[in-house]
This record gives sequence, C-alpha cells and structure tokens, in this order.
Amino acid sequence: MCNRKTFLLPFLYFLYTILFFSCAKKKILTETEIDWLKQNDSIIVALCPYYPPYQFIDDNNTIEGIFIEYLSLIEDKIDHKFKRKYYSEWPKLMKDARGNKIDIIIEIERTPSRDTYLSFYSHLFESNHVIVTRKDVTTNKKITDFNKQQITIPQDFAILELLEKEYPDIIFKENKNDLVCLQNLNSGKYDAYIGPKAIANYLINTKKLNNLQISSETDIPYIPLIAVDKKNKVLNDIIKKAILAISDSENQNILENWLYTETKPFYKRAGFLIPFILFMASGLIFILGINFYLGYKVKQKTKSLKIAKDEAEKNNELKSAFIQNISHEIRTPMNGIVGFSKFLNENTNNIEKIEYSEIIANSSKQLMNSMNNILEISELQTKLVKLDPKKTDLQELFDDIFSLYETKAKEKGIVLLLNNNIIEYHRFVYIDKSRLNKTIKILVENAIKYTKKGAILISCTIHKSTLVVTIRDSGVGIKSENQKLIFKSFTQSENQISKKYGGLGIGLTLAKENTQLMKGKLSFSSIPNKGSTFRLEIPFAIFTFKNKNNILPVTLDKIKTYTILIAEDGDINFLVLKTILLKIENYDFIIHRAHNGKEATVFFEEINTIDLVFMDIKMPEMNGYDATRWIKKLHPRLPVIAQTAYTNNEDIQNAFNAGCDDFISKPIDPKSIQKIIHKYLPTYSFLNY
Repeated sequence: MCNRKTFLLPFLYFLYTILFFSCAKKKILTETEIDWLKQNDSIIVALCPYYPPYQFIDDNNTIEGIFIEYLSLIEDKIDHKFKRKYYSEWPKLMKDARGNKIDIIIEIERTPSRDTYLSFYSHLFESNHVIVTRKDVTTNKKITDFNKQQITIPQDFAILELLEKEYPDIIFKENKNDLVCLQNLNSGKYDAYIGPKAIANYLINTKKLNNLQISSETDIPYIPLIAVDKKNKVLNDIIKKAILAISDSENQNILENWLYTETKPFYKRAGFLIPFILFMASGLIFILGINFYLGYKVKQKTKSLKIAKDEAEKNNELKSAFIQNISHEIRTPMNGIVGFSKFLNENTNNIEKIEYSEIIANSSKQLMNSMNNILEISELQTKLVKLDPKKTDLQELFDDIFSLYETKAKEKGIVLLLNNNIIEYHRFVYIDKSRLNKTIKILVENAIKYTKKGAILISCTIHKSTLVVTIRDSGVGIKSENQKLIFKSFTQSENQISKKYGGLGIGLTLAKENTQLMKGKLSFSSIPNKGSTFRLEIPFAIFTFKNKNNILPVTLDKIKTYTILIAEDGDINFLVLKTILLKIENYDFIIHRAHNGKEATVFFEEINTIDLVFMDIKMPEMNGYDATRWIKKLHPRLPVIAQTAYTNNEDIQNAFNAGCDDFISKPIDPKSIQKIIHKYLPTYSFLNY
C-alpha cells in the first residue's frame, strides 16, 4: 500500500505539471524581439478604411472589417499594439509606402514593382474581379469586348499593371477611388469598371447607383495580403512568427464572421421533386391514420383537463394571497434588525461593537435585497402588479444612472461612458419610470459585475415611439450553449461564474419580466471572453406641455436643426463633446465627425450644409490650424471653434490667426459649450395652437 502511494504521488504531480504548462500561453517571440518591440513602439500600420467588408468605418465611427480583426489577432499573438495611421486616399498611402514612411499595410495586392520594397504575407482568401457596366449594356461580358473603349480603375491599384500588359487595345482610366470610378461610370463618362466583387456590390447598393450592374466575373483573382517594409528584417521575422501562430480555426472564424458561402437552395437541387412527393404522400397517409386515434384520446383528456384547470386556478389564488402576506411578514422583523443594529452604534466608542453592528446591518440589507427580488419575480409571474406610467424626464433619468455607477466602475478600473442621443423634443415622456429605472440599473450592474477591464457604453435614443437603450461591455461574455438560460430564474451561465461573482442569478429574469410588463423587448448578443450587448426597447407616450389657454405641443417644425462637424482624433474626447451637445436644451443637432484635419477638408467637398465646426488643433495628417485656413477660404462666415489642451496666450492667438472664431480649452466645460452654441446658433421657439 505504501509503495503504491509512493508511485502515484510523483505520477500525479508530473501529470499536473504537463497540463499546467500545456495550457499556459506560449510565447512566440524571443526576448530580443520583445525588447525590440518595446524600443520601437512607433511602428506604423497603414489603414485605408473604405473597402468593405475588408476594412471600413461603421455607423458608430469605428473601423471594422476582416483585416482589422486579423490585425488585432496578430497583435494579441505578440502582445503588442501597433500605431495605426488612417488614409482617406489610396494613392497617398502608396506614396508613403514607396517612401518607407509606413511599416505595415494590412490590405494590399502583390505586384512585381511592389515586390522591390515590400514583403507579402497571409493569403487568407481570394475572389475574382468583376466587370461593372450600365444596365443598358447587354452584350459586353468579357474584357476583350471593350477594345477601343474606356475602362475605369482606381489609381495605384495592382490590377492595372496586369490589365495594361494583357489588354493593350483597351483604354484604362485611373480615378481617385472605387466610388469615384463607379459614379463616373453611372453618369456615362466611361464604358465599364473592373474591381473586387464585394466592394462593387456594396457601393452600388449603398450609394444608390441604380443605373449600374455587375455584368460578369473575370478570371483575374483579387488576393489581398498583408505587406511589411522589406528593409525592416526584425519586423518581418516578428510578423512571420505571429502569422504562423494563427491556427486554421482562428482564420476560419474571422472569415465566417464577415463572409458567407452561397449555397444552392434545396428545392432547386436535382432529384428533389420525386422524393418530396413520395414523402408527402406517406406523411398524409400517416396523418390520416393517427387522426382518428387522436380524436378519441382528446375526448378522454378534455374532461380531466377541465378538472385540472379548476384546481390550478384555486392554487394560483392561494399563491397570490401567500405572496402578499409573506412580504409583510419578512419586512417587519428585518426592519427591526437593521434599525436596531444602527442604534447600537450610537453613543459608543467600542470599535469592535461598531464593526459587528455594521456587519449585521449590511448582511441584513443583502438578505432583504435578495428576498425583495424573489418576491418581485413571484409577483410579476402571478400578474399581481400593474404599470404606473408617469411624466418622466429621460435626460435626468440617464444622468442619475450614469452618476450612480460611474464611481463603482472607476473602483474596478472600468471606463463607463454615456452616449445620450435623446433630443429635447423627446425628453419628457409618459412611462413607468420606476420599472424602467430598475431594469436599466440591473443591466448596468450586470455589466460592471462581469467586466474586469475595458469599458461599458450606455447608449440611448428614440426610434419613432420607442425608447432604445443598449448596454455594451467588454466582460466575460456568455457561452452559446448557455445563452438560452440567462433569463431563467436562479440560473447563471456557468457554475464557475456563480462561485466567482456570487448572487442568485435572478437579475436578468427581473429585467425580462419588467420589460414584458412594459410591452417592451429585451434582447442580447454575446461573444465569450469579449463581451455582451443588451438591447432594451420600451414603447412610450409623448408628453405634451400645457399653458393657461390650451395645449402647446413641442413641434419639430419650429426646432431649427443644425449640422455640426467635430474634427477630433480622440474617441473619448469626441464622445464627451457629442454628449454635451445633445444635452443642450432647445436644440436639435446632426453631428458628423472627422478623425483629422484632412478628413475635415474632404468632408466639405461632399457636404456644404455645416453650420458650425469644432476643430481640434493637434491631429494627424493635417493639424487644426491648416484645416481651418482651408475651410475659411471656401466658407469665410462659417463659425470655427478651436478646442485644445494647449491654452497659453500664444496658442489662443495662433488659433485666431488661422481664422478660428472662438476658443475652448480641454477638459471641456459644458457651460462653455452652451455659451458657444447660444452665441453662434439662434435658438427656436414653441409653436402655439
């Protein structure tokens, strides 16, 4: 027996050691390479986010796409974040690449000329280029059909080298980018366009180029790759190792998130009709056979079901009465425990006595809170509660919630953000304020509870007569097999979470029940270890104002809508300024964003209805001084407000010399913003009836 133990203990220890080290995150870089990354923290990755689904700017002004997700995976493998540089024009990016001003390009095709200064990696996927024509063209389906005609191609695109060599009789015209190419084709300037299928299809549908069609696919593949400056040998070695460390399943997950494979519908497949008819005939015979049997069984069951229904109704009445009584019976003794625990601390200096009394009081409060939740669920499920709609100030409600949880988030090292898009017209509504407040608090508390690091974003807006609230976190997420269980009482997504975070797991059940009581909808999406997003939709009634004579509804006809451009490279700074603007009373704003001075100037080439510009001074690509000078040449009367952390007299004078009309300093004071708005933009008045 002793010999057996002597043998087993070392064996178990050895097995544990193997399991531990096999599960640990493996380092793929040498210490020399890690030190090199630390010393070279200004490695530049070039992004040109105008080519969905590969890389693009979404509705939330965030860059998304296949290659953005792939870049994040590379950074995760080497535990290092690269510096990103955004380009609005592809020729500018290629010029900097040839001049060795950028280190990595995340989406680029390989050509012989580019091989001289770039190394290429990561053949993730490929798709054929397509020919786009106007809908009135029905004959030209191949590239050779366009001899002596003009085909437009984006400037500096890799395919141009191949086309000019293979098809010398075709006239190829370069334009600024794919959108300009397709717009010129749509207007009749050119005969065709050749480019990637996904990009062509996206631009035709989203930019309303209704006169265009994808005529055919070519045999020329579009193969986007990742390129690295050929001269930087250490960086090339690091990127090679990171790409080799990415598994096939990780590559496949990225592609499945963004691309799909078109499959032929089953009803169009060969040999479907005859087996289908035989199956339906067999099913019909089977159904007719059991129908007679079921009819007989239903008659037998109907009588017993009626008896069971009457008994269930009586039990439900007893349950309702019990819940009403138990609430009073529990609260009365608990009130005494909490109250007298506090009294014990009065007129005493005994530290130990004070500490014990506080423990009793806090434990009693936790117990009471759990009992309250259990009783509330029971009340909701037995339909004992009714809605109590009242006049509610949504702006005040969200401000209070944000103030309440901001400190709790900071204590955990989490950033809590509020993106309030509710305009003044929708500020006051009729809704059950108490239940709405509790439901949102449950969702925010849940986000804070299960988030270790990162940020939580609370967004609110009005869509028609529905309040839409989303709470997005970067927490532990919910596994797919457990996502159907989270709204059920007394369950959590897994036992480990329950052990680690505590609680009964009934918060989301309460939120779901309250939402259904308010005729609303509560949904969510989640990715394990990346976070969750909960979406709350609650209908409401619009509140109308009254005066001595009659009702004065606030009307959008008299609300002057102003368009504001915020030139700001920092996401947090932009969100702060946007939130302040949307909270200003008696104004309705349409807010656009430029990430740098260059984007701001490009913006004015497309939209000329801007009423006011907030211009950050220190930005990449083009600073605020140069951007202001450019804008003032075209629109000398347009108010441009400088915003910067540099606030000495010289900086202020430089801003005015560049053409700025006013100046605000960071951190931004909401009162200063209000003064600026009132100074340069006239307010509106209510419409009397």
